[in-house]
Amino acid sequence: MVLLPQYKDGEDLTIMNCYYQYGKKDPDTGKRLDDYICLVYKDNKTGYKYNETIKKQEYTLFKKKDGIVLPGNILKVNSFLNHQIDVELLDKLAEDFKKSFDGVDITKVVTIEASGISVACSVARAFGNIPVLFAKKHTSAALSDDVYYSTVWSHTNSCNYNIVISREYLSSDDKILLVDDFLANGNAMKGLIEIAENAGAKVQGICVAIEKAFQSGGDALREKGIQVESGAIIEKMSYNGDIIFRS
Repeated sequence: MVLLPQYKDGEDLTIMNCYYQYGKKDPDTGKRLDDYICLVYKDNKTGYKYNETIKKQEYTLFKKKDGIVLPGNILKVNSFLNHQIDVELLDKLAEDFKKSFDGVDITKVVTIEASGISVACSVARAFGNIPVLFAKKHTSAALSDDVYYSTVWSHTNSCNYNIVISREYLSSDDKILLVDDFLANGNAMKGLIEIAENAGAKVQGICVAIEKAFQSGGDALREKGIQVESGAIIEKMSYNGDIIFRS
């Protein structure tokens, strides 16, 4: 059942899961068959869940790297960022971020588990091996008094979750740089900013590997006077694989 193209990205569909199905050998010819992307998605209008299998070759590249555009304004970059990590790429990105914040006092890099940690570690090394502090995702409503917390809406999973940071590791003495893999609606960053404000820590800026400008989270943060730096800024992307970058 091929339903996806008739939907509007980000309005009608939510991706629940996505995985690769590697092509097997044809028993008659011995040739390896096409790889496929297997999608599990939810129709936001009806609540029903569907499966669809699509040829991997129908997708496009993300700046010389394998990037998969999925319904719901999701860009899957497992080959170099979210599953397999291109360490050299992240280190070069971190050096660019360091130049953007040259002379700015940074005591810690703060991120959210889990995909932001790899980016944060490269950035922390570029800033002189300063500590990395990551907020943990907490599904329970019961929170102890020894943590700072904020509630964050996940567009990808269509649910709220709590993020927590121990009071032991964040204080008013800290001047922090917020780092993540993606910046879309800015919900995760808003949650980290709330935690920083509660701790009395100063947010010196934000660095992200990929920003989705069409979801306006980055521009909203810039309007608040926060310096936001991105490795790549996507102005537009569509399910047919088209990706337009901000020049």
